[in-house]
Amino acid sequence: MEFRHLGRSGLKVSEISYGNWLTHGSQVEEDAAKECVRAALDEGITTFDTADVYAGTKAEEVLGRALKGERRESLEIFTKVYWPTGPGQNDRGLSRKHITESINGSLRRLQTDYVDLYQAHRFDHETPLEETLKAFDDLVRQGKVLYIGVSEWTAGQIAQALKIADEMGFDRIVSNQPQYSMLWRVIEPEIVPLSEKEGVGQIVWSPIGQGVLTGKYLPGQPPPEGSRATDGSGGSAMIARFMNDDVLTRVQDLKPIAADLGLSMAQLAIAWVLQNPNVSSAIVGASRPDQVRDNVKAAGVKLDADVLKRIDEVLGSVVERDPAKTQSPRTRP
Repeated sequence: MEFRHLGRSGLKVSEISYGNWLTHGSQVEEDAAKECVRAALDEGITTFDTADVYAGTKAEEVLGRALKGERRESLEIFTKVYWPTGPGQNDRGLSRKHITESINGSLRRLQTDYVDLYQAHRFDHETPLEETLKAFDDLVRQGKVLYIGVSEWTAGQIAQALKIADEMGFDRIVSNQPQYSMLWRVIEPEIVPLSEKEGVGQIVWSPIGQGVLTGKYLPGQPPPEGSRATDGSGGSAMIARFMNDDVLTRVQDLKPIAADLGLSMAQLAIAWVLQNPNVSSAIVGASRPDQVRDNVKAAGVKLDADVLKRIDEVLGSVVERDPAKTQSPRTRP
C-alpha cells in the first residue's frame, strides 16, 4: 500500500480506502463485512470511510465492531453528516443542532472518541454556511473531529466555504468526496483546479462506476442476478445512467488495455483515478474479501500517457464531464 497526504494537510491516508456504503448493515451479513474489513487491514488499508445515513446508521455500528481492538492511532476513520437519520425536522441538514447530535451518535456507533475526518455529505441550502462552518470548527476544538471535509459540493460552494473560514479563522476544508471514474469526470473542469490551488484533496467514490467498469455487464444482455444493477437499492438507481449498450460496449473495449497491462478491469479503473495527483484516496467497497485483495493491487500502478490516451479514445463521447452534474438538494430531504 502507498500513502498520500489528504490535501495540503499533514494527514496521510492509504491511497486506497475502504468504504461501506450499500454493504455493511444492508447487503452483506456482519460476519462477511468483518472479513472484508480484516482483508482491508491485512492488505495495508488504514483509511475507512462511512456515513451516519448508510443502512440507517447500522453501517457505522458494523464498522465500529469490525475495527474494535485495532490500534486507533494506526487508523483514519471518516464519516459524514447531512442526510436524514431520524423522523424529525432537525434530524437532517447541516444546522448546528444536527451536526452536534450527529457527531455524538457517530462516535458512539463507531466506538471511538474522535473521527479523523468529518464530512458534510451535501451542501445545505437551508443553513447559513457560517453556522455550519462554526459548528464544525467547534468540533475540532473539542477534539471530536481532527479534519473537516465535504462531499459532492460544487467548486463555488467550496470556494465560498474557504473564504469564510479564512475570514473567520475557522478550520479549513481539506478534502472533497466526489464521484469520479473514467466514465464520470465532472470534477475535472472546475473542482480539481480550485482544489489544487487551495490544498483540497479528493477522496473519490465509485472509481469503478458502480461496477460497470469491471466489464461484468454485457451489452444486449440482462444484468447478472445479485449484481448492483438488480439489488433494488440506491445502488441500482445510481448505476442506471451507465446501463446502456453504448457505454457497455465501450467498456468491453477496455479489456485489451487491461490485459496488456496485466491488470483486472477493476484494477485498471482504480489505477486510472489514482493517476490524478489531486486524488488523495480512492474508496473501494466489497461484499467479499477477495474483492478487496483484487482492488488493492491497483495501488502504486503507473499508467503512461499512451495508456491514458487509449482509454480516452475508447470511451469517447460516453464520458460525463458537465460540472453542473454536481448537485445538492435545494431543500433538506
